[in-house]
Amino acid sequence: MASTIPNVSFTLNNASFSDGKSYIGVPLLPTNLKFDSSTKSRQSLHLFSVKANNSQNGPGFLNKLGLTDAQSEAAVVAGNVPHAPPVPPKPPAPIGTPVVPSLPLNRRPRRNRRSPVLREAFQETSLSPANFVYPLFIHEGEEDTPIGAMPGCYRLGWRHGLVEEVAKAQDVGVNSIVLFPKIPDALKSPTGVEAYNEDGLVPRTIRLLKDKYPDLVIYTDVALDPYSSDGHDGIVREDGVIMNDETVHQLCKQAVAQARAGADVVSPSDMMDGRVGAMRAALDTEGFQHVSIMSYTAKYASSFYGPFREALDSNPRFGDKKTYQMNPANYREALTEMREDESEGADILLVKPGLPYLDIIRLLRDNSPLPVAAYQVSGEYSMIKAGGTLKMIDEEKVMMESLLCLRRAGADIILTYFALQAARSLCGEKR
Repeated sequence: MASTIPNVSFTLNNASFSDGKSYIGVPLLPTNLKFDSSTKSRQSLHLFSVKANNSQNGPGFLNKLGLTDAQSEAAVVAGNVPHAPPVPPKPPAPIGTPVVPSLPLNRRPRRNRRSPVLREAFQETSLSPANFVYPLFIHEGEEDTPIGAMPGCYRLGWRHGLVEEVAKAQDVGVNSIVLFPKIPDALKSPTGVEAYNEDGLVPRTIRLLKDKYPDLVIYTDVALDPYSSDGHDGIVREDGVIMNDETVHQLCKQAVAQARAGADVVSPSDMMDGRVGAMRAALDTEGFQHVSIMSYTAKYASSFYGPFREALDSNPRFGDKKTYQMNPANYREALTEMREDESEGADILLVKPGLPYLDIIRLLRDNSPLPVAAYQVSGEYSMIKAGGTLKMIDEEKVMMESLLCLRRAGADIILTYFALQAARSLCGEKR
């Protein structure tokens, strides 16, 4: 970088003049210097260029000459404009590139993508740790048990491992969790009565976490499958039919027990008809008007849930869940479920699974003013983990892209087992 100034005395550590020679120790510029802007004066001035000594101020910085604003302006008025670097030449095209006329395009969208700064400025979707709800598996044991089908996930001891994991999450801005319990087989029953035991695993855990982390937002799962000896989300009749209204009765008692323990958001994942309205009434009757309901509005009978059921040991003892969970082939049906949940008092609408159902997330986003949640389920998580382990994909990049896509589709919050890892990535930490 070079500046052109009048032929005056000044001192600079290292100056290069227009004759191509370097000069050291030039006398200091007088403070009473005056510039004559007349034409005669302009023609008689001897000009030279000054180059900064980059070793002092770093690359790209010019040493200051001690000129006042008035002196600098007078120099420019006198025609002695400091030189700035020239515009860099256009890089050459590869040999063999055809010479063609420019296309007559008024709009070239690539203009807004040509640099990282522009791309970031015009980015339409953002991703933050505040968007994550961290699903955590808990059990009665003291040790953390690895879940084979979900690398990096554990059944956490509710008094130790869970508390430590929540602390790690909060350190990187993840302040919302959802609890999923692994219940001992001896406590499971056909009617899932352990679900509303106020001294059961989930209520105890909520009380512990609220004592240690009062600002933590705790979501809970409301369904009978972890507590059912049949492994279904509802009470099973002898002929295999899942009983709807009787199940809803049990779920309401479960939701009230969780709210009484301190849950912030209860989340019915059972897909029974009418459960949101019944639950809202039960909560309000017991004085829990402040407790929110996140309804699993569009929960599909998906094959992506396998690793989750291993984590909770909650596979159905027989049959499947297709009579209450939605058909993966159906789109419009999600609108029916959405309207029912809205009318019954849901506060948040959830779509599960996530990435294979982006169209459903967008459908709810476009048709409801309520917040929309997406659940990036265990199968989605495990596929990315497996692909990363086998070096078939870049795990970190695919993880972040998948989460961004869920947000772009319209999800306000994302339930994801990647919550801690993704938050650390967003915060600039290494995995």
